[in-house]
Amino acid sequence: MAELLTKKEQKDLLKIARDTIIAYVSDGRIPPVETTSKGLVRENGCFVTIKQQERLRGCIGNFVSDKPLYELVQEMAVSAATRDPRFYPMKRQDLEDFNLEISVLSPLEKIASVDQIQVGKHGIYIIKNSYRGVLLPQVATEYGWDRETFLKHTCIKAGLPENAWQKECEIYIFSALVFGEQ
Repeated sequence: MAELLTKKEQKDLLKIARDTIIAYVSDGRIPPVETTSKGLVRENGCFVTIKQQERLRGCIGNFVSDKPLYELVQEMAVSAATRDPRFYPMKRQDLEDFNLEISVLSPLEKIASVDQIQVGKHGIYIIKNSYRGVLLPQVATEYGWDRETFLKHTCIKAGLPENAWQKECEIYIFSALVFGEQ
């Protein structure tokens, strides 16, 4: 995953996300971006995470994209800032203190056994009927979770009982190139 984007492209995406959030929260517009950078025009899924004072403030993403990565980053940045149902939409005063992290995703891979999950490398996406939950790879590392705890928390996020992963769930894994402003 590291070869996916250069360090400059990572910095550029973070700046695009920040500029987009500021413009959208300030006056409802998404600033135009012009780029010919190969990494920024590729079609990858991504998540944009916003933190304030080291705490989650918004996180929204998409596993797939049919648009250039920089456009999906803009769209997910706006959604993380204004449409994450766990938080109120960001206001101008929130623009004074926030940090961004972007996770550029590999394609989803359906697994046959949870033994395929490598904590710290893989994120998890669980589906059962209309319930869906996802946790990015870095979440398990940040909280020091083992595989079973990671699976339990993904189920809880999906609105399922914590042991639902043991029964009739579709489980997908993915990896991510994760980079942030800090």
